[in-house]
Amino acid sequence: MVLIDIGVNLADASFDADRDEVIERAAAAGVRHMIVTGTGLDESESALALAEQNSGVFRCTAGIHPHLATRWTDAPQEARERLGAVLGSELAVAAGECGLDYFRNLSPPDAQRAAFAGQLELAAEHGKPVFLHQRDAHDDFLAILKEHEVDRLGGVAHCFTGGPEQAESYLELRLYIGITGWVLDERRNHELLKAIPLIPLDRVLLETDSPYLLPRHPDVKPHRRRRNEPEFLPYVVRTLADKMRVDPEELAAAAHDNTCKLFGWPEPEDAP
Repeated sequence: MVLIDIGVNLADASFDADRDEVIERAAAAGVRHMIVTGTGLDESESALALAEQNSGVFRCTAGIHPHLATRWTDAPQEARERLGAVLGSELAVAAGECGLDYFRNLSPPDAQRAAFAGQLELAAEHGKPVFLHQRDAHDDFLAILKEHEVDRLGGVAHCFTGGPEQAESYLELRLYIGITGWVLDERRNHELLKAIPLIPLDRVLLETDSPYLLPRHPDVKPHRRRRNEPEFLPYVVRTLADKMRVDPEELAAAAHDNTCKLFGWPEPEDAP
């Protein structure tokens, strides 16, 4: 299988000691392309730097995670300018990671909503789709998406863990659904498993969200304690294919096509 990991936090410090080896292991596992997630101002600039160093393998996103929303509200002009500079690059394929997270509320909800709305506006200005995060905030999240006509922007519900109702509402907005190692976690995946039959092949994307969400599988042996990495994406593919009742190669090919359509990358001729 030729795979694309659409959500890798490869600029994270946990990869500083062996980033090149992580990339090599991913390639050996069939993960040919990766999109490096921008989760803050510095992080988005670092993600772009990685993409510039190896544009054959990487693209990036540029955004401010809801945990860091006060970085937007404390200095909105600076945030707009710095994120805008990254989004102005052809190597930046989406605005985000942005959204709402009321599970931890590491930034106040009002700051989260302001930062989210501002980044949706920025995405529209740059003509980029959005890379979306939502946890325990579905109603507010959906209302803001509808207000900003996200169905015209395009986007992905990154690291989707919700149930059928959430899946249906996002699909109605023409969003893609990003599936991670959560699908292997029998302790927490019950709602997701109910939603999977509703997700069509032409709306699914694949991601690890490395270094988070290490797949729970006896054959997954992390190289550093509990750290996930793109090498383990095939475990997500095989498990999700089984739940969707399709062949893993068929799922990989569909996800590749969907990535091309949403992000304009990789080129269709690079399909498996």
